[in-house]
Amino acid sequence: MTISNTKSKLIILRGNSGSGKTTIAKSLQDHFGAGTLLVSQDTIRRDILKVQDRDGNLSIDLIRQVAEYGKGKCEYVIVEGILYNKRYGGMLSDLIDFYEGRAFSYYFDLTFEETVKRHNTRSKKTEFGEDALRSWWISEDYLGVDGECKFTNDMTRTEIMELILTQLKE
Repeated sequence: MTISNTKSKLIILRGNSGSGKTTIAKSLQDHFGAGTLLVSQDTIRRDILKVQDRDGNLSIDLIRQVAEYGKGKCEYVIVEGILYNKRYGGMLSDLIDFYEGRAFSYYFDLTFEETVKRHNTRSKKTEFGEDALRSWWISEDYLGVDGECKFTNDMTRTEIMELILTQLKE
């Protein structure tokens, strides 16, 4: 399915580990259906390339390339991950420019305590614990781009989905 380049929309979901990014990304992909491209930082970095999350790692370029591939081919391209601003911000800004005003950026601005609580409800809780979460934690790691929307502790999955879907219709 190929669509007009002007119709593709980029959705960026960022935040600390355990904040709900992947859950929302998968819910959006399920909502939009076939042809929705989901670009997961964890999948590309850990599963495909098996590289550490360091400055200049190979996943930065591959995430950008896969997300660019979706423009004109997919109505929605979702990029999700921790995606630290210091390391991934330049690439994300380039993607936002590449999508020419059809990019939507969201940051899960939750407290550390809330991310630990959420982490403990998922299957990954046996892979790593609170100490690892703390070592990765960065507070208020905003991109600082126009229209960046922040989600907080008190927002439910339903409210987050409704907000994103409403913004995408505007």
